[in-house]
Amino acid sequence: MRWLRHGIGWTWLALGYTFVFLPVVVLVLFSFTSRDVPLPPFEGPSLEWYQRIFDNDRMVDALVNSVVLAAVSSFVATVLGFLGAYGIARHRSRWEGVMRYVIMAPITVSYLIVGIGLLVTFHVMGVPKSLWAVGVGHVVINLPLCFSIILAGLGEHQRNLERAAQDLGASELAALLRVTVPVSLPSILAAYCLSFTLSWDEFIIAFLLTRFDVTLPVMLFELLRGGSSPELNAAGSVVFGISMSVVLIAAAVAMIGRRRA
Repeated sequence: MRWLRHGIGWTWLALGYTFVFLPVVVLVLFSFTSRDVPLPPFEGPSLEWYQRIFDNDRMVDALVNSVVLAAVSSFVATVLGFLGAYGIARHRSRWEGVMRYVIMAPITVSYLIVGIGLLVTFHVMGVPKSLWAVGVGHVVINLPLCFSIILAGLGEHQRNLERAAQDLGASELAALLRVTVPVSLPSILAAYCLSFTLSWDEFIIAFLLTRFDVTLPVMLFELLRGGSSPELNAAGSVVFGISMSVVLIAAAVAMIGRRRA
């Protein structure tokens, strides 16, 4: 009976992976077709549609906007998440539970509500739609993720290292910069990479808070409104490839940090 249970388990696992990755495989496959429509039979391979993407100035601008926005907003979210995690982990307070709830609250709210709330707030404040407004939204939704990842890495062993450094004459700031940050670097990089991934392919907030300078997901939505095409497949493949690269980097960093620990 053991072989039957194992067979059923592996079958369900294969079906699950097929359900998740088959659409992605089809998307990438037909981005290399030489036909004008992404439909069988497959003809190619051809890089024509990727060439059209990078010859499209609006598409390239949207790609650059997405990369810059993801890099900057993820950096800000990671820094704020680290400061919040360090403050709660190292300075106990009777209000610790409340502070944790306040920081983690945005993760319980849908992106649509966050985007509409920011849109109304910026309108009242007279702040126009822009990539900077989108960046604020991405910091809001990514801060809880960065906070939770980094807080999990600030264990008691790090506190002992900090105390040892302070016993040897280091100030709290010196211990933070020379001990805490280097030891926490794997969790910090993992938080940054995952935050980058979420910001990179986020659509709702970017759609609500941009006007002329749009991100790549918003550009893909515009292409989708014109109907399915191999160019859309190619652009989607680029988004998927960059997202997977960042996730793999985060996973590698986490594994290296775990082995060192």
